[in-house]
Amino acid sequence: MERYGRIENKDKREIVLLKGYPCVWGKCTFCDYIDDNTVDLDEMVKTNKIILEEVTGEFGKLEVINSGSVFELPPQTLLDIKNKVDEKNIKTIVFEVYYNYRMRLDEIRDFFNGINVEFKTGVETFDEYFRN
Repeated sequence: MERYGRIENKDKREIVLLKGYPCVWGKCTFCDYIDDNTVDLDEMVKTNKIILEEVTGEFGKLEVINSGSVFELPPQTLLDIKNKVDEKNIKTIVFEVYYNYRMRLDEIRDFFNGINVEFKTGVETFDEYFRN
């Protein structure tokens, strides 16, 4: 599976698909990555370090996706992302987040202090019919 990419047209950015813990929601019909997770911390951290090595910072923007939300990434991976963002002078980072985490977004903003943090969420999470 390809885990690093570059978006060179609209909204230029680098994008990484990292390993995380299973998504706490796991019911979004749009999600193609629901099975791409693990509970093996060592596997996550090792895999994610290798993927993050490919980040160059060329666009100044990095999008991080995984099989859940940013809150399903291990703390070591968040630290590795922060270090990479600092090292490569990346100005904006984008994470996916499950709607129920909306009250915790400042935790990530504070952790990445000085970096513009953006969040994406699935529209389906707002629709009761789709959710249940």
